[in-house]
Amino acid sequence: MRKIFRILLMAAVLAALVGLVACGGSDEPEAAAPEPTVAATATSVPDTPPTAASEAPAPTTETAMAAAQPEGGSRAPSADLTFDDRPAQGGTLVRLFADPPTLDPHLAGDVTSSVIINEVFGGLVTLSLDYQPVLDLAEHLSISEDGLVYTFILRENAKFQDGKPVTAHDVKWSIERAADPDTLSHTAETYLGDIIGVKDKLCSEDDAAAGKCTKADEVRGVRVIDDRTVEFTIDAPKSYFLAKLSYPSAFVLDQEQVTEDGSWLDQPNGTGPFKLATYEIGELIILERNELYHLGPPHLESVQMILSGGSAMIMYENDEIHLTGVGLDDLPRLLDPSDPLHPQLHRSPQDFDVFYIGLNSEQPPFDDVKVRQALNYAIDLQSIAENVLDGRVSPATGVIPPGFPAYTENLRSYHFNPDLARELMQESEYADALASGDFPRITLTISGSFGAAIPTYLEVILEQWRQELGIEVDIQQTEWATFLQDVNDKKYQMFSLGWIADYPDPQNFLDVLLHSESQSNHTNYANPEVDRLLEEARTERDRGRRFELYNQVEQMVLDDAPWVWTWFSGEGYALIKPEVSDYFLLQMSIPKYRYVYFNQ
Repeated sequence: MRKIFRILLMAAVLAALVGLVACGGSDEPEAAAPEPTVAATATSVPDTPPTAASEAPAPTTETAMAAAQPEGGSRAPSADLTFDDRPAQGGTLVRLFADPPTLDPHLAGDVTSSVIINEVFGGLVTLSLDYQPVLDLAEHLSISEDGLVYTFILRENAKFQDGKPVTAHDVKWSIERAADPDTLSHTAETYLGDIIGVKDKLCSEDDAAAGKCTKADEVRGVRVIDDRTVEFTIDAPKSYFLAKLSYPSAFVLDQEQVTEDGSWLDQPNGTGPFKLATYEIGELIILERNELYHLGPPHLESVQMILSGGSAMIMYENDEIHLTGVGLDDLPRLLDPSDPLHPQLHRSPQDFDVFYIGLNSEQPPFDDVKVRQALNYAIDLQSIAENVLDGRVSPATGVIPPGFPAYTENLRSYHFNPDLARELMQESEYADALASGDFPRITLTISGSFGAAIPTYLEVILEQWRQELGIEVDIQQTEWATFLQDVNDKKYQMFSLGWIADYPDPQNFLDVLLHSESQSNHTNYANPEVDRLLEEARTERDRGRRFELYNQVEQMVLDDAPWVWTWFSGEGYALIKPEVSDYFLLQMSIPKYRYVYFNQ
């Protein structure tokens, strides 16, 4: 994933949108005033596992892939940029950013953290610029005829940043560290749970004593063959498994450093293209080029991320930063061809994300499906999108975003129908309580510091619920890192969140977010038929049939309404200095700073 909660990214628009997860996904928090993301066209992972080792996919070192140039000059990867065609190196890229909730890959579950983690750490697999799984620390992969056994051979030059070789023992230890219950990872089961033995390793002493699981000291599905060869065995052939290994849960850590240095995250010994040279909380992050990087050192000497805030537009115009997202207030003048900054304006298509208000189906009044449906029908999302958010988002019509594999427009989605909303409330078990004033108190929790401005679009939604249904909703704000933790622990009655894709497969949305046993199902939603279809889709080898199953699930989820659907991201705009080349605007969070270079 990224199961990535994130504070919305499109600087202006998404100044209104509150939190976003997902793991892979658009990549930066609004506090950092980043650019909208996007570029290469996403393609799905092949659905049918190879039938013989010789037919195994042959991911290679990452190459910038060809992609269509979006209208308006949005930056997309070019086909001729490779690691063997390298511009002159040097220079420091400067941008605004925000403090990451964590830098531990095995704990990360948000985009803000993943942006840094993807540059400092790595694993056997990463995603290419067109979102395909390609080999990273590994140089060769073979897959067994039955699609269950993945054998990786590490690169001879795969090293930690201090020069120590990466071995298969490091890979096994890292997987077991992520799956250790003492690590307290909220992502290990979701992204590593296909590996045989991970769930047993995750079993705590208390759960084992209660008979809930069988505790194991190791992950038996990860086997070291020799120093450079490691074998993974999964529980069933799954076309998306390789892509899941690109998530930070599977990243390789330095066992010696992690076990012996309690402050190892201050200067982690990663394997990524950049070293974490400086982290001053609330002030500054500096990433420095890793000269030993196995795919070739980055072009840039360093990346400087300012955490102390400031007006992004003013800083950009004063040449203090090299890039920024563009707010609604500034966009009209920048779209004017006569404006001197107009040539530096870039447009990108929408991210692979969905935003929603989660409803805890085990807490009143959301334990009644009619109440949940009524809340969806009682808001005029189209009007809010046009009049509050200036058309920079579109109403979400399902779980899977436009352009993503398995996306379909053939769903019965919600639309503004206040009469039907009131009718559903009258049919609910809470009708009398609403009439008598005994309706359960509702609190919507959002990320943000206490006293910070409430996004206007949320205020409009709450007012429409009050006017159309007579329902009052209080708002509670919680600091981002705490908010993420509490969402993971399913503490909230109602919360505002978003999800951005970690890999290009609908399983990353529907199964990860809505299967009743998924750790990322934050609403306690449970439908046995949905679970059955999701489990069938996991091992279905026919792509068309698999997508049909996901579309069936998506409609069932819409009918059950565990969410109040809000937005799909719209196109965004960014300013990028003309001397900056190959700063790609991407739809998902993947390592990208190694491509950037200065052309002057």
